[in-house]
Amino acid sequence: MFPERFSNLPAYAFPRLRALLDPHPAGGPVVHMTIGEPKHAFPAWIAEILQREMAGFGVYPPNEGTPELRAASAAWVQRRYGVTLDPETQVMVANGTREALYNACMALVPDRIKGLRPVVLMPNPFYQVYMIGAISVAAEPVFVPAVRAGGYLPDYAALPPAVLNRVAAAYICSPANPQGAVASRDYWRELIGLAERYGFRILADECYAEIYRGDVPPPGALEVAAEMGADPERLTVFHSLSKRSNLPGLRAGFIAGGPRSIAAAKQLRAYAGAPVPLPLQRVAEALWADEAHVVENRRLYQEKYTVADAVFRGVNSYQGPEAGFFLWLPVEDGEAAALKVWRDTGVRVLPGAYLSQPDAQGDSPGKGYVRVAMVAPKDEMEAGLIRLRDCLYR
Repeated sequence: MFPERFSNLPAYAFPRLRALLDPHPAGGPVVHMTIGEPKHAFPAWIAEILQREMAGFGVYPPNEGTPELRAASAAWVQRRYGVTLDPETQVMVANGTREALYNACMALVPDRIKGLRPVVLMPNPFYQVYMIGAISVAAEPVFVPAVRAGGYLPDYAALPPAVLNRVAAAYICSPANPQGAVASRDYWRELIGLAERYGFRILADECYAEIYRGDVPPPGALEVAAEMGADPERLTVFHSLSKRSNLPGLRAGFIAGGPRSIAAAKQLRAYAGAPVPLPLQRVAEALWADEAHVVENRRLYQEKYTVADAVFRGVNSYQGPEAGFFLWLPVEDGEAAALKVWRDTGVRVLPGAYLSQPDAQGDSPGKGYVRVAMVAPKDEMEAGLIRLRDCLYR
């Protein structure tokens, strides 16, 4: 006997992709552009820290993070967003953001809202952990289209009051995965105002915040909330070193928010969390304190934006991302396109439908797209994009 609430889950995106593509031979040299796994070099100096701190593998690490790591995370928030956080009460370390985004529902979503089943809002397409978090606490996941006409961001304010009155939490990803859209200051103000009006929490997934075009960083939820004087408990934000520092295997990030929210998250983590190993926490302390490697990483992605824009110049449907490292390319059918590109060229891309949920009419906002991760070395990425373009758009 198994829980019914998980019985209708589709296969996760990447097993679905393997089932789609692997029965067919590659049509050329394989280029992996499916998973958002950074391939730029991480700082070489972390090896020295690991060597120095090896003895830390022999002790149980602090569950909520070392005082030094929480302080380094808070100091980075101050530099990046101009917001002062108390590292003792407003910051908690996590194993990257996926674990934290899931556990936020467990710790913060109540059993009932006004006597009714709670709602958790999320953009559609979306990072799949949002849905599982909602289902795990018996909340109703409500998928709100994040499509081109709306700047690829969900319009939560357009939902009927009957839904908004039941909302316990709303996930939002900026810069967005998969579309690369950035929530403007006005968007954040409107969303925070909506949350205050209806009494729900915003769960702001900002793990791509350090990869963007130009010199102006995306505005963050914390800075806009502070400017508005919003209730600190209204907002919880999630940050990670996976993309910022090219260390997806480090499994180190943090969440920040109001003291009561962080206390609830710490309480849950004390019972059910897997702490980040102490040597890795020491590495994370140094990474949050260093900006030089982040500047170089961003420069490399900005070169890739330029390459992608040049490759797809003349493709009228092309819209480059504002931030992050994914292309969200419109096609007639994402599954058919991904299979064709694989069989004809050897390039692997992800059908957009694998990142979205069909509506009541069976229409999925991701069906007419493929997601392309620009993580391969620049020359390899450019060759893959040219083959993809020539296969699908010429």
